[in-house]
Amino acid sequence: MPPVWLMRQAGRYLPEYRVVREKAGGFLDLVFTPELAAEVTLQPLRRFGFDAAILFSDILVVPHALGQRVGFAVGEGPQLDPITDRRDFERLAGEVDHDVLAPVYETIAIVKDQLDPGVTLLGFCGAPWTVASYMIAGHGTPDQAPARLFAYRDRAAFGVLIDVLVDASAAYLVRQLQAGADAVQIFDTWAGVLPIEEFGQWCIEPTQRIVAQVRAAMPQAKIIGFPRGAGTSLSRYAAETAVDAVGLDWMIDRAFARDHIQSRLPVQGNLDPLVLVAGGAALDRAVDAVLEAFAGGPFIFNLGHGILPETPIAHVERMLERVRRGTP
Repeated sequence: MPPVWLMRQAGRYLPEYRVVREKAGGFLDLVFTPELAAEVTLQPLRRFGFDAAILFSDILVVPHALGQRVGFAVGEGPQLDPITDRRDFERLAGEVDHDVLAPVYETIAIVKDQLDPGVTLLGFCGAPWTVASYMIAGHGTPDQAPARLFAYRDRAAFGVLIDVLVDASAAYLVRQLQAGADAVQIFDTWAGVLPIEEFGQWCIEPTQRIVAQVRAAMPQAKIIGFPRGAGTSLSRYAAETAVDAVGLDWMIDRAFARDHIQSRLPVQGNLDPLVLVAGGAALDRAVDAVLEAFAGGPFIFNLGHGILPETPIAHVERMLERVRRGTP
């Protein structure tokens, strides 16, 4: 039976989360209030008995700790002061401010103290490419065109931003591990929009550098990489970044992932979040297909991206029951 947890398992699909979220006020108020952030981190563990807790936070706390204004408008997602040219870099600090991030480290310590010893505590950060795409556009976009254009038009300047984010992200992950996280995940949510040449420069190389910096400080650190949409480039990512495990999105060919990734490293994933919303026989078939594909090697059952707010709790329970019955 594989271990199981879900990306965004602490979130709006849970009524108990919505109560705490309302109490906190703004989203960042919740993230930076350790007692409340710890509570929502633990809520899905109490309800479902997952094998891992993932820190409740957000990938954009890093630009926030670099001095960029970050806000979250209800129903609209993140809003940042966009970086449009080199002059905007002057607004950013050269290194991450750990005092700003201190509440996150305190949340980890609180959660670690309350977790069953058999449950893993995961920290995380956004990968530099994905974080940079929000920093440049000032909000989420369908294809990250603003960041792609910036990188094409001024490669050197974009490289400077990536360098800052590599160092900031590595320092952030090291502090999470020191605070009590058992492992960390690097989310490259928008890796799939990059052409193959750019994928190497803006996804693989920065991740490789983060892993190296984290391991220099914490040699036993366990790191999961999740480059969503990487497709067949996932094989190169697994070989070159030195991550310990690879997250699989729901779009990947499972036979390819089994033969070319799982033969080297543990894999994690890759149930479609929408089939978890759909439920019923479609969910049963999808769970069985994931289990059957990856039964022969090291595997963590998860979604191919974050759980959706409209997901019925009963469907999560049905999924867990089927996973815990074992491989079909």
